Amino acid sequence: MTSFSLNVNGRTCEVECDPATPLIYVLRNHLDLVGAKLGCGLEQCGACAILVDGERVLSCVRAASEFEGAEITTVEGLVQDGEPSVVQQAFIEEGAAQCGYCTAGLVIATTALLEKTPRPDDTEIQSALNDHLCRCGSHARVLRAIDVLVQRGAGDA
Repeated sequence: MTSFSLNVNGRTCEVECDPATPLIYVLRNHLDLVGAKLGCGLEQCGACAILVDGERVLSCVRAASEFEGAEITTVEGLVQDGEPSVVQQAFIEEGAAQCGYCTAGLVIATTALLEKTPRPDDTEIQSALNDHLCRCGSHARVLRAIDVLVQRGAGDA
């Protein structure tokens, strides 16, 4: 067991665990942040996506200790003053979830995309979502939510 600090959702969290423990387990089991889900455990489904220094990262395989000193944002951290982010709100409005298992990862991927590319084209959207699987069939609604965001200029600073 080792003790180290992680900066998660704007706060410093002291964690004590094996430094090789995958970050998803630390988020869920030590910090009670359960938005990111463990899906495949192989970085192939995207359910475990989080933001690290603004970039989408899959957290199911990489050691928690790798992220010391980085700014980690989970889907819970996108909520500000009790209000969902514009991406979360668009997903709500468009019903872009069914079972909800993949939703946090898709919201994170969309947030990262719009931060980097405020007005993405279809190819950029497809690329951003390529590593995210939705078994329930809400993918069309996810694309509609992203289209709404692009039309509203949600990614423009």
